[in-house]
Amino acid sequence: MSADLDFSSLINSIQGDVVTPESPDYAQAIARWAANAQKKAKAVVFVKVEKDVAEVLNFAKANRLSLAVRGGGHSASGASSVQDGIVIDLSRYMNKVIVDPELKTAAVGGGSLWEDVDKAAIQHGLATVGGTVNHTGVGGLILGGGFGFLSGSYGLAIDNLIQATVVTADGSVLKASKSENADLFFAIRGAGGNFGVVTEFVLRLHPQRPKVYAGLLFYPPHVLDKIIETTVNWFSSAGEKEAMIQSLTVGPDGKPVIVLIVFYNGSEADGRKAYKPFLDLGPSLDLTKEIPYEEVNTMQNAAAGHGKGVYMKGVAHKSPVYTSIQKAYNRFVQILETGNFQGALLFEYFPLTKIKSIAAGETAFRREDALNIAVLLMWDPSEDRTNEARPFAHELCETVVSGQKMSDTEILGYTNYDPDAAGNSPVSYDKAKQSFGDNYPRLQVIKKRYDPENIFNKWFPIVPA
Repeated sequence: MSADLDFSSLINSIQGDVVTPESPDYAQAIARWAANAQKKAKAVVFVKVEKDVAEVLNFAKANRLSLAVRGGGHSASGASSVQDGIVIDLSRYMNKVIVDPELKTAAVGGGSLWEDVDKAAIQHGLATVGGTVNHTGVGGLILGGGFGFLSGSYGLAIDNLIQATVVTADGSVLKASKSENADLFFAIRGAGGNFGVVTEFVLRLHPQRPKVYAGLLFYPPHVLDKIIETTVNWFSSAGEKEAMIQSLTVGPDGKPVIVLIVFYNGSEADGRKAYKPFLDLGPSLDLTKEIPYEEVNTMQNAAAGHGKGVYMKGVAHKSPVYTSIQKAYNRFVQILETGNFQGALLFEYFPLTKIKSIAAGETAFRREDALNIAVLLMWDPSEDRTNEARPFAHELCETVVSGQKMSDTEILGYTNYDPDAAGNSPVSYDKAKQSFGDNYPRLQVIKKRYDPENIFNKWFPIVPA
C-alpha cells in the first residue's frame, strides 16, 4: 500500500484493479506514449464498470486527491497522468468494440484504441473518422474534436458521435445525446474530459470499400517550392475522397527529406489520377498502392512509437507560404543536427467543407477555416529535454505561420496538439478561454451543473460559472 493512504476500502468496493507503487505492474500502469508525460500517481485504478468509476471519484474527493483519466495514454501534454493523485484507467477492461452492421453503429469502450475500431468496423464493410495514428486512444481524440483521413467525407470524429455514457462528478451515470442531456452532449463534443468520464461512445459508421489507394511519397528537399505550389493548386479543388499529411523531416541517414502521406478513398487508378501533379514532380521513392483500409491509420506508426520524450505544439494556417515554410524547415534541420532530437513539421490537408458545414454553436469544438500544423520534437527518454524543446517548438510555430493574415483564434491550431492543454494552471485556464472562444461562457454554465467542484481539470480546464 502507498505509505500515506489506505486503499483497502476502494479495493473492496470495486470490480477492477487498484495498482499502487508497490504493485509489480506499477511501472507499466503509469507508462505513457510520451515518456515525459509520465507522472507518479499514488494509485492507478483499472475500472471494469461505471460503478467502479463512481467509487474512485468518491474516494478521490474524500481524500482530496487530484484526478486524471486515461484512455489510450497518448496525450503528449500529460493530460492522462497525475502526480501524487489517482488515475482512472479505462484501457484494461473498458476496451470492447461492438459493431451493429444493420444500424451501422459501433459501441466503443472509452479505453479502446482506433486500431480496435478500424479492424472491427471493416469486417462489416464499415468505417468512421478516426485517428491517423491507430494506437491513439479513442476517448481523447473524440472529446477533443478528431480529424482523420475520412474527414473530407464525414467531418470530425465528434460529428459521428451519436451517444456517450458519462460518469459525472457526483457519480451519476448519464446518457448524452441530442435527445438526452443535450447540454452535456454539446460540451463533450470538443471540450474534452471537463465534464466526466466517458466510458462508452456510440459512433456512426459508413460504408467503406475494403481497399484504398494510400502510402508514402518521398522527395528531396530542393523541390519544396514545387510541392507547395502543387499543394495550393490541388487543395483548392480537392474532393472529399482525398486527404494528405506532409512531413518535413530528416531521414535515418541524417539527410532532410519530404514525405507525403497520401490517401484516396478509391482505386489506385483513380488515386494516381487525383495525385498526378505530385507524382509528376518525380518522387525519389513511391510506396503508394492499394492497401486494406484498416492499414491506413498505421502509415505514421513507425515514426510515432511509444516511449520517447515528446513535445508537440500545434498552430494553423490558411494556405502554405513557401518562404515561411522553407525558413522553418531550415531552422528545424539545424535543431535536429544537434543530435538531441528527431521529429517532423507536419501539415495536414483534410478538406474542410464537411467540417465547416456544422454550425459553430452545435458542438463545443471551435471550427475555423484553417489547416492544422504540428511541430513534433522527440528525443531519447534517458534525459528530459522538455524545457529545451519548448522554445524550439514555439520558434518554429511562429516562423511557419509568419505572413499569414489570420485572427488570434484561427492561428491557435488544433486543441489536441496544444502543449498548454494539461494541468490545473493559469496558463491552461487562459488557453481554455481562447480555445473554446464564444462557446466558453456556455461551457462554464454546463461545467457548474456537472462538475461544480472542478475535479476534472487536466485538459483545458473550465472555470464553473
